[in-house]
Amino acid sequence: MKNMNEPTTSGTSPSVEGIESRPSPFAVEATLEHLKAVIGSRNLTLFAQIDQSDEAKRVGLTMQEAHVLIFGNPKGGTPLMIASPLLALDLPLKVLVWQSDDDRVWVSSNSVAYLRDRYAIPQELVGNLAVIDAVIEQALQG
Repeated sequence: MKNMNEPTTSGTSPSVEGIESRPSPFAVEATLEHLKAVIGSRNLTLFAQIDQSDEAKRVGLTMQEAHVLIFGNPKGGTPLMIASPLLALDLPLKVLVWQSDDDRVWVSSNSVAYLRDRYAIPQELVGNLAVIDAVIEQALQG
């Protein structure tokens, strides 16, 4: 059985329902710095940065590099949670920067379409979620 959490041998992105993964042309740390710069330039709040791999080391385990950035803007997120209170389980927005076993760096996040459909977000509010795609695309351009 194929492990859907790993990239294919051709270097295409991993495939998990509702998750979009994009290759980064940068190393993990540089990718994180680009993302944080874009988050700041768009007046979004970086609520937390979690270094999953460092936490694993603290308990004597090893894993690939993996970092989660949690960010957003209450002005954009609050109307979404008013429309669909359960969306608070997936907000603030999250992006995962990770390195696969073949040393490729990936940026993964929930897809906007997945969140829209999962929580029946009204079309007029979908743009509030789409900021994650704009942040990632800008960051990957350097």
